[in-house]
Amino acid sequence: MYLKRLKDLREDIDEKQTTIAQFLGITRQQYSLYETGKRSIPAEYIKELALFYNTSSDFILELTNESKPYKRN
Repeated sequence: MYLKRLKDLREDIDEKQTTIAQFLGITRQQYSLYETGKRSIPAEYIKELALFYNTSSDFILELTNESKPYKRN
């Protein structure tokens, strides 16, 4: 499930939920609900996280295992 991927991406760069929440402009508690699957994460946040982690939204959503981001126009 993509929720594990969100957590893995965050832990891979040794960041805390607080840092990611601040980046998104939300509380740590709200971000925790997304990461644990208690709330659905909005598409706009997935897009922002893909940019933050330098990957693609497809990778976050587990539609691909290729973590390299798409070439931007």
